[in-house]
Amino acid sequence: MELIKPDIAFKRELSRLSGSQLNQCMQCGNCSAVCSLAPAERPFPRKEMIWSAWGIREKLMGNVDVWLCHQCGDCSTSCPRDVKPADVIAAVRQQTYLHYARPHWMGKLLSDPAWLPVAIALPVVVIVVILMLAGTFRIPEGPVDYSAFFPHGWLNGSISVITLFFYGLAFRGLRKFWQDMQQQFPAETGQKRGLSLVMVLGEVLSHSSFSGCEGKPVRKIAHMMLFFGFGLLILTTAYAIYATISHHYPLTLNNPFKMMANLASLMIFTGLGIMVSQRLLNRRVFGRSGYSDWLLLASIGLLTLSGLVVELARFGNWTLAYHLYFFHLVCVWFVIIYLPYSKMGHIFFRTTALIYARRIGRK
Repeated sequence: MELIKPDIAFKRELSRLSGSQLNQCMQCGNCSAVCSLAPAERPFPRKEMIWSAWGIREKLMGNVDVWLCHQCGDCSTSCPRDVKPADVIAAVRQQTYLHYARPHWMGKLLSDPAWLPVAIALPVVVIVVILMLAGTFRIPEGPVDYSAFFPHGWLNGSISVITLFFYGLAFRGLRKFWQDMQQQFPAETGQKRGLSLVMVLGEVLSHSSFSGCEGKPVRKIAHMMLFFGFGLLILTTAYAIYATISHHYPLTLNNPFKMMANLASLMIFTGLGIMVSQRLLNRRVFGRSGYSDWLLLASIGLLTLSGLVVELARFGNWTLAYHLYFFHLVCVWFVIIYLPYSKMGHIFFRTTALIYARRIGRK
């Protein structure tokens, strides 16, 4: 006989994050029946709703199925008791970021609005210290030259080291996540890891799982705009780092990579616009939006907008150019360095879960 030890605090937190009255779930199974992504054997989210209602944290934290869900909302719109299974699963994912965050306080930093001042102060203080060490913590005279304010060597070197440091810590959490999935969903038959990775990359690039959700093509369009726009910005940033080393920086407006960056910004703004409007105007279908959701959208939006403004400030020799550049660097920290600990961490967690699901034949 298995002894069940409910975690009431965990259950209350899931209910708060999802806005769901978990005790109203009557386990009819309708949510699993309408889900086009759920496997035929042990489908979701019915069993996850049972574990959530009982507050069984250990059954949910290493659960591969919560990452197969793409929150299309079909289960929530079909729920006869309006328990919002899609929002409950999203809340479980949010708790997963916290559970596997290494160090743990970084997860709290990005999930609790009370910690937002600290989350902002951390990059501000670190960037100021780096500028002081570089001896350039002042407003340079003459035409706008960001390298005179933050030398490229110091900028690229310090940000890279800090990013690798936090990502290395976050990898420890992902490894524990993998081990927990192995315990909950033991491998019987499956594929080799290499083949699983190739198939998952194809699925991610095509966003094929979004097509499995009925009647929500707008979600696929929005996510693809954001995903590929962000990818193009990463590619442009990599080239910009190379350009600083090869002394071909700053980039001119007609440089192909500069044009690609501006196109990427347009794609991101389009995707963000769709997401924000749908979250505000179509809440029943697109689910509940919490602090972590809005923090992610705001961070990406401010990063993209500040990048464009900093570009204009350089060409226009604006008086506030360096202040705007400092703000942009803080936005870079929020999106890139905080990535494994924010909702954007689903890039790592979902990809890891999809690879494991392929390996065990779950997907």
